[in-house]
Parts: sequence; C-alpha cells; structure tokens
Amino acid sequence: MSMLIAQSKVEMLRMSRNVYFVFWSLMIPVAFYVLYTRIFATGTSDAEAWNAHYLMSMTCFSIMGSSIMTLGIRLVQERAHGWSTFLQVTPLPGSIYFAGKMVGQTAIHLCSIVIIFTAGYLINGVELTASQWIGSALWILAGSLPFLALGTCIGTFRRVDTASGLSNMLYLALALLGGMWMPLDVMPEWLARIGSWLPSNSFGNGAWNIAAGQAPALRDILILAAYLAGFMLLSTYIRRKQKEA
Repeated sequence: MSMLIAQSKVEMLRMSRNVYFVFWSLMIPVAFYVLYTRIFATGTSDAEAWNAHYLMSMTCFSIMGSSIMTLGIRLVQERAHGWSTFLQVTPLPGSIYFAGKMVGQTAIHLCSIVIIFTAGYLINGVELTASQWIGSALWILAGSLPFLALGTCIGTFRRVDTASGLSNMLYLALALLGGMWMPLDVMPEWLARIGSWLPSNSFGNGAWNIAAGQAPALRDILILAAYLAGFMLLSTYIRRKQKEA
C-alpha cells in the first residue's frame, strides 16, 4: 500500500507540473466556456440552462483530453526514454506502477473538475443543487474510464510523434462529433447520427442530464461500458504482441 501511495503522489506531482496538461485540460476548457457563454451565446432564451449545460461540456472536454493525451503520451515517453525498462529492475511491481498512474490520474481529474466547476460558478453564477454537483462530478470521474483505456492504447505506440499526433486528432474529433463544442442538433443529420454512437457523446450526455435534473440514460452507460471493454482488450492484446515480438 505504501508503494501505491508513493507512486500515486509522484504521478500527481508530475501531472501538476506538466505545462501540456495545464494548457489543454484547464486553460482551454475555461477559455472556451467564456467564449461560448459570455461572447458568442449572448441573448440565449434560457441562459441559465445553457451555462450549466456548457459547463458540463467543458468539464468533460477537459477530463477526456487529460485521459487520452496526457496519459497516452506519457506512457510512450517513459518507454522511449527507457524508464519502463529501468522500473523492471526495481522492487516496484508493474501492477503497482499502473495502479499508481490510474489513482494519480483520477485524483488530478477530481481537482480539474473542482477548478472548472468553480470557474463556472464565478464566471456565470451557475447554481446547481448539491446532489447535481456531486452527481455530475462522480459521473464524469466514472465516465472517464473508457478514455483512460484509450490512453493506454495510445501508450503502446513506439514513437512519441506518432502518439502525439494521433491523440490530438482523436481528442478533437471526439469532442467535436460528440457534441461538446456544439449540440448535435445543429450538425448535418448523417454526422449527428455518427456522433450519437461515440463515447464522447454518451460521456457528455450523462453530465448534461444530471445538470438538467435527470438521471443518466441506460443507453449511455452501456455505450461507455462497451467502449471501456473494447479499449481494454485492444490495449492488452497489443502489449502481449509487443512482448512476444
């Protein structure tokens, strides 16, 4: 347990000092929130609901980016620099190494959620009930699991440049097509149909429902669970093949 706690603290410290994480996971979502609620969306008929809805969008956007890009690229960098190989000759078990990453990442996600929720309250005075704040935070933490699994898939790449390019492309495509930047209703029908089956849309939809006083839909839970299982199987398969090679 002491090794897990120590490893988790190291991961949290490294992420908090990562400029890439601070820019993409905190600064950009807050900047987008200001743009789409204070500048581009002035005159909205139900501004209060829109401010709460978009706050959830940007919080999901932040957590999704941290899961896909920060985790995935870091795994590739550690292997490219020989850090993963070095750990194999230390007493630290591989399971504790990965568990520490997951625990540290989840703790950082919780901090990000608190920071962005606070920004929403300070910028637009978003007011939700305690159960809505806590419920949406728990949903976002749980819903980030498929994206963490996707991050471990990206972490199997051998080149940092390839992993960085692919993770950026996936992150932005999932955010756009999943309705985090704009509702699916304003997109062409065929594009909206694709977006409705993406994990990012189910991720955001659960948080949007909670902010609106509703429960997450069973369909969204099942879609996220299916993507989680798929990404975990893919990551495990690739790592096994790499060890055999």
